[in-house]
Amino acid sequence: MPVVLCATSHSPLIGLHDPEPAVRAEVDEALGAARAFVEAFDPELVVVFAPDHYNGFLYDVMPSFCIGAAAFSVGDYGLPAGPLTVDRDAAHAIAGTVLAAGVDVAISEDMRVDHGCVQPLTLLLPSLTAVPVVPVFINCVAEPLGPAVRARLLGAAVGAALTGMDRRVLVLGSGGLSHDPPVPRLKEAPPEVVERLKHGRNPTREQRALRESSTVAAAREFAHGRGAFRPLNPVWDALVLRSLATADFAALDQRGNDWFVEEGGHSAHEVRTWIAAYAALAAQGPYEVLSSYYRAIPEWFAGFATTTAVPQATGIAA
Repeated sequence: MPVVLCATSHSPLIGLHDPEPAVRAEVDEALGAARAFVEAFDPELVVVFAPDHYNGFLYDVMPSFCIGAAAFSVGDYGLPAGPLTVDRDAAHAIAGTVLAAGVDVAISEDMRVDHGCVQPLTLLLPSLTAVPVVPVFINCVAEPLGPAVRARLLGAAVGAALTGMDRRVLVLGSGGLSHDPPVPRLKEAPPEVVERLKHGRNPTREQRALRESSTVAAAREFAHGRGAFRPLNPVWDALVLRSLATADFAALDQRGNDWFVEEGGHSAHEVRTWIAAYAALAAQGPYEVLSSYYRAIPEWFAGFATTTAVPQATGIAA
């Protein structure tokens, strides 16, 4: 059965600190087209590669990769909270193939996921629980990080597992592109933030509201050219989109970790989710990109992109 791809940026600021109406309408049109693509494909399983923002994975134990056999949305930034419909058997089957391929991956029977995983599911599917999913966490913010090539190897192994499934599978990559929002870093954080990065998995409603309002305030500053944040980099974003569209993975994953930060900001490492998703699609054979939207949107702290792609052999059209 076919495997198709949608990769999209996410931003917790969507709906909370929007750009001008014409830009928001343009993005909504692109996301609507991606949603229509997914609806027409009618997936029976969604494998979503996503990061976390110290909501589910903290420094008490920080794996590079983790596959969720059960998952619960924490409901940050006004997104729906509650359990995802996770296909546990598929999760364990995928994990077995990944481990057999020599890629170390953890398993969670109680994964907590935040907007990085949940937002694209709500944007592309009828509801958070409409289609069975397998969430695949990729550490994209908590240093030290492994080399980016590991994300490709993970994605290729997941893709190999999908080739044996008699189901229509949507591979979803959520993250990137260039952006440098105020995500704390352990080595620079004050003691109270260090404690949160290690043990702050279940914040109070007031604590979460304070953090989220701080992010919105930082976005206002950034959109007006203020604050010590790295600027968005449309040139680098175009390189990422072009490299993935042509399956030139080496243009990205052979680069050192510092390159991602220098070119796209600290959170540009989220492009690892796109690398993994495209590698999973590449495991099905040559592919083609059907649609590609991009716009730098400072109000969302994001070089914002959405793409869809299919294996050439399927004959699926846009």
